[in-house]
Amino acid sequence: ERLSFAYFQKCVEPLLITPIQAPNGQGSNTCASGGCHSNVNGTGGALRIIDSAALVDLGLAPDAIRATDMYRNFYSAMGVTVPGDAAASRLLLKPLVQGVLHGGGQILASENDPVAVLIRYWIDHPAPEGQDEFSTATYSMFTPADPATGSCNTQ
Repeated sequence: ERLSFAYFQKCVEPLLITPIQAPNGQGSNTCASGGCHSNVNGTGGALRIIDSAALVDLGLAPDAIRATDMYRNFYSAMGVTVPGDAAASRLLLKPLVQGVLHGGGQILASENDPVAVLIRYWIDHPAPEGQDEFSTATYSMFTPADPATGSCNTQ
């Protein structure tokens, strides 16, 4: 199963590069910050984020999209997910510190945190069977069903 690239780019990627206030009051930081999941010098496990990744035109050919930094971020995030099973995905479990240690500590206050809700929705809604990550069938994850103008669905 493949997760939606369009939803990742519009709804998940911004979460990885935007400062989040930690629930323990230890300030705010981004997942992509220098010492954490930065592609350049991060020390935090498998997830690697290029925080300068530019938005990609979804009309490009798949091979052209796969050559971009945004796709590299998508691919890295896919490596810490179990498509269709957010409850087994480290991309969600680690910042919640649910059954797995996270060197950055607890980043998300609860499963109801708006960031957690978006990540869970992305993971739990893979592309239809036989479709790849660029399938327009995944555009139903937006309201209206258009990644350019739609808002990110969460339920």
